[in-house]
Amino acid sequence: MIVGVDVGGTKTHIRSSSGVDVVLPSSGWSVVDGARWLLERLPAGVTALAVGAHGAEDRAQCQALQEALAAVLQVPVAVVNDGELLLPAAGLRSGVAVVVGTGSIALHDDGSGTVRRAGGWGWLLGDDGSASALVREAARAVLAADDQGLPPSRLAEALTESFAVATVLDLAYALGLDPDTWGRHCSAVFAAYAAGCPLAASVVRSGASALVSLVDVFIRRGLAFSDVVFGGGLVTGVPAYWALIQDATPTGVRLHLLTAPPVSGALALAARLAP
Repeated sequence: MIVGVDVGGTKTHIRSSSGVDVVLPSSGWSVVDGARWLLERLPAGVTALAVGAHGAEDRAQCQALQEALAAVLQVPVAVVNDGELLLPAAGLRSGVAVVVGTGSIALHDDGSGTVRRAGGWGWLLGDDGSASALVREAARAVLAADDQGLPPSRLAEALTESFAVATVLDLAYALGLDPDTWGRHCSAVFAAYAAGCPLAASVVRSGASALVSLVDVFIRRGLAFSDVVFGGGLVTGVPAYWALIQDATPTGVRLHLLTAPPVSGALALAARLAP
């Protein structure tokens, strides 16, 4: 029985060739103690295992978790960053994967096991184009407009309503209380965008361009690829955002929108390991 696991920041998806298909909370997950955490949740009878692990940011972390799992299971095991599941989930062995959710990151895989990254710095320094970053930039835009004495925009109204505060200045205070929840308020930004708010349009378009710039990083580095797979709730769940990304993407790149769950990529990797 081959098994694929996608450990995300919020939820974990386990799927097997024998029909196991379970979604669990990722509460308590840590790459450092990942082997124990996974072994407590894996089905019995695993013959090959592939894991996409949230927080496994380099090959050393992936290798350590891979060896720990293999030592106990005594079967072939592969561990990669969870963003690396997008290409195999799309049926590809090489290309660029761009994950757009609460955060954002791009990964270039040359098909030989060498993976390079762009972005993925976290909401404080980057993750531009992600849900968290869109809220951050929307708040900056409405605060700047307030400094200039402009009347509240539809974007300002949507954000203050979403954060349940009275004024734009209250909004700044609310954002500082818990930055890790910013992404939950992204729907307010897109609601203002759909309502035709020019300020929201500027924020959303800049976000789409920032995501495409992650792909441009690999082009400027001279790395070969033809396919780019976008995945994550923000592009699959907001068609208007995906349309902007498509418009901003340079010609000569084959774009794919991943609608299958990333765990299918983990299962594909596990199938390559199976005897």
